[in-house]
Amino acid sequence: MMAIIDYDVGNLHNLKNALDYQGLPAVITREAAQVAAAERIIFPGVGAFWPAMEHLRRAGLEQVVRDKVAQGVPFLGVCVGLQLLFDEGEEDGPHPGLGLIPGRIVRFTGQLKIPQIGWNQVRQTRPDPLLEGIPDESYFYFVHSYHPLLDNPRDALGMTEYGQEFPSIVRRGNVWGVQFHPEKSQAAGLRLLKNFAQLQPA
Repeated sequence: MMAIIDYDVGNLHNLKNALDYQGLPAVITREAAQVAAAERIIFPGVGAFWPAMEHLRRAGLEQVVRDKVAQGVPFLGVCVGLQLLFDEGEEDGPHPGLGLIPGRIVRFTGQLKIPQIGWNQVRQTRPDPLLEGIPDESYFYFVHSYHPLLDNPRDALGMTEYGQEFPSIVRRGNVWGVQFHPEKSQAAGLRLLKNFAQLQPA
């Protein structure tokens, strides 16, 4: 079973529809027992860093998430779900995140239209099962004002240019994150979700 964590933020049903379309079984849940039983977990999110983190805690899911990551279960953060994987977010902050990937989340600077909304390319930095069959420089759909700063550049799987280059796909161990919305990214996004559904526990 694949669990999509429902913690009162996120684009849950579009994400589930993208999985259903490919015949990939998943359940939207906020039940700790269901998340604890899942073989793969998707952590979506739309909105602000700190309210999302608070929703996760109030739902009683923070420790479940940490336990599943420690067990080697494949875990995918999407958009704000990616941002919560990091040590800290500066949005209305600083505020602590889950600390699963070393680094912090910062706001875009310079003369940019913020948020970035629309299609942008991802340059792949190294091969990974999550990216199997996805051409380098593929376009994905973004909606965000903040982006990761990695402590270790090796945690980046993909980079995107928006005024500056930033990590748009990250991985540390069995934890992956994407700053874009795969469920809105047509063929490349559907393939990424299919690849995730086929990942095996560490």
